[in-house]
Amino acid sequence: QVRLVESGGGLVQAGGSLRLSCAASGRTISHYAVGWFRQGPGKGREYVGTVSRTGDGTDYSEFMKGRFTLSRDNAKNTVYLQMDSLIPEETGIYYCAAGGWAEVVRGISDYWGQGTQVTVSS
Repeated sequence: QVRLVESGGGLVQAGGSLRLSCAASGRTISHYAVGWFRQGPGKGREYVGTVSRTGDGTDYSEFMKGRFTLSRDNAKNTVYLQMDSLIPEETGIYYCAAGGWAEVVRGISDYWGQGTQVTVSS
C-alpha cells in the first residue's frame, strides 16, 4: 500500500507558476503510474495528466498540454506537476493518484492524496 501527500499549492496571480509535489510513503512510488486531477469550486473532478512508472511516458489533458509538465524522481519517492501560465479557471484542489496506467487515467485508482489547494487570482 502507498500513501500520497500533495504539497506546493497556494495563491498565485494569473500567468504565474506553481510546482506541486506528490510524495509517497509506504510502498515505493516507482511501482505506480501517477496522475493528477483537479476539482474546481462547484465542479466535478477533472483529469490533468499522468506520468508512467519510469517517467518516460506522459499523458496530458488537451487543455493543459504545453503549459503543465509532469516529472518524477523515484529516488525521492516524489512526482511533480509544474504548472505555468495559470489562469483563474484552474483554481481548485489538486489531487494525485497512483496505480496502473489505465486505472490512473480513468480516475479509478485505489490510492489518492488529500489534495492541495491552488488559487489563481485575476
